[in-house]
Amino acid sequence: MPPKYLEADMISFEPSEDQRMMLDAARGFAKTLRARLRETEKARAIPDDLQKIAADMGLSMVAIPESCGGAGLGLTTAVLLEQELAMGDAAAAFGLRGPGAFGLAAVELGTEEQAARAIAALEGGFGAVAWGESKPHADRPGLCTTATRDGTGYRIRGEKSYVLNADRASAFVVFAQIDDAAGWNGLAAFIVPKNAKGVVIGAREVSLGLDVASISSITLTDVTVAEAARLSGNGDFNAATLRFFVKNALINAARAVGLSRTAVDVTRDYVEMRKAFGKPVAHFQAVAFNVADRSMDAAASAAMVLRAAWMWDAKVPENDALRISAFAVSHALEAAMRCGDDAVQLHGGAGFMRDYPVEKMMRDAKQLQLCAMPAGCADQLAAAIELGRPIDLGLVLPNAESQSALV
Repeated sequence: MPPKYLEADMISFEPSEDQRMMLDAARGFAKTLRARLRETEKARAIPDDLQKIAADMGLSMVAIPESCGGAGLGLTTAVLLEQELAMGDAAAAFGLRGPGAFGLAAVELGTEEQAARAIAALEGGFGAVAWGESKPHADRPGLCTTATRDGTGYRIRGEKSYVLNADRASAFVVFAQIDDAAGWNGLAAFIVPKNAKGVVIGAREVSLGLDVASISSITLTDVTVAEAARLSGNGDFNAATLRFFVKNALINAARAVGLSRTAVDVTRDYVEMRKAFGKPVAHFQAVAFNVADRSMDAAASAAMVLRAAWMWDAKVPENDALRISAFAVSHALEAAMRCGDDAVQLHGGAGFMRDYPVEKMMRDAKQLQLCAMPAGCADQLAAAIELGRPIDLGLVLPNAESQSALV
């Protein structure tokens, strides 16, 4: 007998009236984003007028609990909105002001008071998570960045890589090693303000896709923080860290879903318009089957991501939510790459020309695969839960020993 939460009459994918209103607004904003896609790509930033629209809609605060200053509408509403926005431009969300991954990390890892204070301090600006590192530790598992006791606080040393919006953020959640002997079980996280002495932001990188996202390294040289800056995970730091990564990955997967849906829609229109041998190329079986397969990919991804988000909001047993989330993340990221790649293929020579948006979709899809939690890490998580094995953070979290990713 399946778990009670899987009974069909308990699950509805129909949005509520409030969700419908928000989705309608998001669709309108997505159309604006689509119309200005090349402008924002060239500028490598979202202009102020679009930032204001997003801020007025409260998009960045949807999943943040009310007790922490957010809308408290849950992960389901958040992924629905992210899908719609990504149909306009899958990269746009990475350049919109707001707490983003920083907010999710603060909520999952910190106390209610810590999260509320950290998010409020951003004042509507950017936050960032400093997790990734470019090289593994030579002598032990875990992070190279360390945090050691220093009087009433901690002293942080190390270099973080692949930090999204590092140059835009006013504060970071920095992950560091506090116990060398414990390996991946010896981590901690700290709120570090950008203006703290010893924090140096590296030059902005030039990336394959997601051009509006800003990616930089951060060097921390004897950065001191108070004890109150440590986010302890409320009693189980490993579980809280995993929840953060998985929920953040679901947000990213929702963007992959939006990209997949748009790639299919644009390609469907193109193959109906383009003619060969006196008829639309869509009438040839090879083309028609390809479009159908990618449409199935997009639909399956949307359903899986939505179901996973619903499970978190419904507070089902955590391992069940983790397992379904891992399925959703892995499938959505791989499907987006197939949809972007085949969109270029079915556009023929036009596919790699900047006159058409599909070449950008393919580049964005590839980079989405390296944001939050890559498919390989999601597969490791799903496999561990399916087989009843202990969850090894060194395998399920993106890191320099396995596969670094943008967080």
